[in-house]
Amino acid sequence: MNLKNSFLFILIAGLLISCDKKRVFDEYKSVGSAWNKKTVVRFDLPKLDTLKKYNLYVNLRANDDYKFNNLFLIVSLEQPNGLTKVDTLEYQMADVDGTLLGDGFSDLKESKLIYKENMPFKASENNKIYIKQVVRQTGKVVGVENLEGITEVGFRIESVD
Repeated sequence: MNLKNSFLFILIAGLLISCDKKRVFDEYKSVGSAWNKKTVVRFDLPKLDTLKKYNLYVNLRANDDYKFNNLFLIVSLEQPNGLTKVDTLEYQMADVDGTLLGDGFSDLKESKLIYKENMPFKASENNKIYIKQVVRQTGKVVGVENLEGITEVGFRIESVD
């Protein structure tokens, strides 16, 4: 029985590890219980192959305290040659009935949001990603000071086969 359990454990562990072969980078950073509009989340990217292309994702962990249908982000990719690419992005975070989208069985949902597809990197090292929230309430000019419900912000890079 002990040998059988060990074999089953090794088989399951092997399957879990092999399912994520495309992952090059995957990191989360906590923003507490509310993401302040002045908080910029920074990721220092690993050394990347300049001959390959990658899919880039913004990952978020959110709970039922998130009260908006959409999320607006400014994502900046800083390259070592001094060039910075800045994108303003909008993502749907909830269904029409207000149910939070994403994966998860509890009130905590994880969303994998596409940022760029088939992207080559011109420099292999010293690339950085900066992410900040710029959510505004309808009809108001000033942004939401503390965006409740977003607990962690992540960034993921997958290799394209």
